[in-house]
Amino acid sequence: MKIYTKTGDRGQTGLFGGARVSKATARVRAYGDVDELNSVLGVARAGGVPTPVDAVLSIVQSELFDVGAELATAPGRSAQGFAPIDERAIERLERAIDEAVAALPPLKSFILPGGCLGAAQLHVARTVCRRAERSVVALADDEVVRDTLVVYLNRLSDLLFVLARLTNQEAGCPDVEWRGRAHQ
Repeated sequence: MKIYTKTGDRGQTGLFGGARVSKATARVRAYGDVDELNSVLGVARAGGVPTPVDAVLSIVQSELFDVGAELATAPGRSAQGFAPIDERAIERLERAIDEAVAALPPLKSFILPGGCLGAAQLHVARTVCRRAERSVVALADDEVVRDTLVVYLNRLSDLLFVLARLTNQEAGCPDVEWRGRAHQ
């Protein structure tokens, strides 16, 4: 099987269900941002995060593939072979957030993205996740998008923040506290 099809050479792509759309549509931007988030998480995992963080991210990467598939499906169609994200996935993210927060010292100030490499990569993933969330919200302004997808991405960005902090803690690297110009 060839990897190139030449069907996108004129700026169009196919959605699950057969519809052809411009590569510049809100739908393609949304699933593209989710795909980018998945790739950034792959970089974070390859760069070395603690084993418990890696286990969570492994599940999240599979779920993001399902999110992307749903977004890449023509309206009124269903993505065959993909499981839609549901409330259980959101609850699992919330449990992971609660567990990570319980293991961390309380925040006393804003923190800057950084610390050890794994934590810094998770902070990048968090910002890409926020962009993906904004893209899905923009799509939902024009087309029907299940609210669950927005909630999932919102929780995921919170999870990535606390996992970055947890990764720093596990590496013995302090979070980088923000010191405003007034404190310099």
